[in-house]
Amino acid sequence: MQPWSSIPVPEIPGTPRPLRLFDTASGEVRPSEPGPVARMYVCGITPYDATHLGHAATYLAFDLVHRMWLDNGHEVHYVQNVTDIDDPLLERADRDGEDWVVLGMRETALFREDMEALRVLPPRDFIGAVESIPEIAEAVGTLLASGAAYRVDDAEHPDIYFRHQASGRFGSESNYDEATMRTFFAERGGDPDRPGKEHPLDALLWRAARDGEPSWESELGPGRPGWHLECSVIALGTLGLGFDLQGGGSDLIFPHHEFSAAHAEALTGEFPFARHYSHTGMIGLDGQKMSKSQGNLVFVSRLRGDRVDPMAIRLGLLDGHYRQDRSWTADVLTKGAGRLDRWREAVALSAAPAAGPVVDEVRERLADDLDSAGALAAVDRWAAQALAGRGEDPEAPAGIRAAVDALLGVTL
Repeated sequence: MQPWSSIPVPEIPGTPRPLRLFDTASGEVRPSEPGPVARMYVCGITPYDATHLGHAATYLAFDLVHRMWLDNGHEVHYVQNVTDIDDPLLERADRDGEDWVVLGMRETALFREDMEALRVLPPRDFIGAVESIPEIAEAVGTLLASGAAYRVDDAEHPDIYFRHQASGRFGSESNYDEATMRTFFAERGGDPDRPGKEHPLDALLWRAARDGEPSWESELGPGRPGWHLECSVIALGTLGLGFDLQGGGSDLIFPHHEFSAAHAEALTGEFPFARHYSHTGMIGLDGQKMSKSQGNLVFVSRLRGDRVDPMAIRLGLLDGHYRQDRSWTADVLTKGAGRLDRWREAVALSAAPAAGPVVDEVRERLADDLDSAGALAAVDRWAAQALAGRGEDPEAPAGIRAAVDALLGVTL
């Protein structure tokens, strides 16, 4: 798949700050320590609906990581998948009487448009599950041969499952106890009660063909892949084992990221799959959980259609810590739009307070586990001083404009 268009990122003067980021596996904020090429994998969408603000908040958070690594002089190899074959996509297509391929292509195209509008730097590799099926099937065969996987005893549907303890490290990413795992597995796409499984937590690797469902031929027999293995295979094929950061929403901690790691570690016999796991909080609406079932999703494309400046959306979502669950309200958007107006007014001045100290503070705040709200507040203070007529540095407005673009991804 082709990602969305890239944009130039200004180089800014001053001293970069190494990024410290919360790691879910260790439960600590600790340094991200990439080599010359920083390697990041962020789980992508299942394209059966438009990009909502929860999606946007996740990709904005990891866009800040991307920008901080660039500021520190790293080349960034960013990979994102698209789960363009899975039960939710097929169910939505069936509900709406639509071809699942057309639905997936349309929503993926809309996602690209939303990301481009929000100025999210694109991944180098943007890879769909469908185009990865040959590699996924090969990986399932390897797991079967090693004993890490098995077929259920079902002549009609001989699905293949992963023995969840096969890697010897299951649970090391989420640190959840088994009761919590079982609850989330049932709620988040697992099938604990599937007859023939050895254990309720064993995860589907290959779903044997069913009437009325798409399937692909392979040495495993006709079928299609389970969810988690696609990320294992795509990440290993593009980034290799032990890449720097695996990212996604907090609802992916388990089962998705736990199984992606377990699959990869069972395939290679080595660990860790990723050196750092980071997860974003959920976005609610007016104090209520935002979900498809409740019908209260706020879509980026709909806001854009209402002529909301995407930079106001970006500022609204960045005005809160990425790890915290938080709520989107009309006031959040109003505040973001007002902030954008003030910043633009300030950088249009002929002179203002020096940019250097502000840029230093923005870097410091972002380096401390992506304290984006603190970074926004630093620019707010500068803008207030500039609009009050303080400061005589003619280069400051351009310096702030470049820094806000490079580090926060906001164009003024």
